[in-house]
Amino acid sequence: MSTGFDAPTTAIDDITGDYTLDVSHSRLGFVARHAMVTKVRGQFGAFEGTAHIDEKNPAASKVDLTIQVASIETGSADRDGHLKSGDFFDAETYPTITFVSTDVKRDGSDWTITGDLTIKDVTKPVTIEFEQTGSARDPFGNVRVGFEGETTINRKDWGLTWNAALETGGVLVSEKIKLEFDVSAIQNQSA
Repeated sequence: MSTGFDAPTTAIDDITGDYTLDVSHSRLGFVARHAMVTKVRGQFGAFEGTAHIDEKNPAASKVDLTIQVASIETGSADRDGHLKSGDFFDAETYPTITFVSTDVKRDGSDWTITGDLTIKDVTKPVTIEFEQTGSARDPFGNVRVGFEGETTINRKDWGLTWNAALETGGVLVSEKIKLEFDVSAIQNQSA
């Protein structure tokens, strides 16, 4: 199936090493169903993360991610404000969302990362399937790797329970939320 994009490059045979997320070339997004009829997409604009990748021993790999809740963007200032409020994320009390990996598996270019996702004061395990989308040495001499992944969670599991019933049945905001990850990471330079 053609994606319409140029084919990714795989310039690096072994991507083992320590990496830092390139925030300006990554997207941490989500999709929720609104009013049972359409999808609303959003993303977080401020986050930081590191990864240790070990191709030969994937279980030795590690991912740490911290997201600034106040950076949520959905294209609507009113909706963003509501999401930051106590009805949802309560960004003032809980300013960050974190993910810390607990297990990493690899099958070819597919990686399965399980870890602890903390939203507000609730920590629960999630598993995210990632596809390695390429590696390259960029024009600035950086080794860069790309991954795309997604998973679906139930927001109620993390205490995000606000909703409104619709007269026609159903609810205003879906309980299931799809998390989407488009990640570009730069290998840390050796000292």
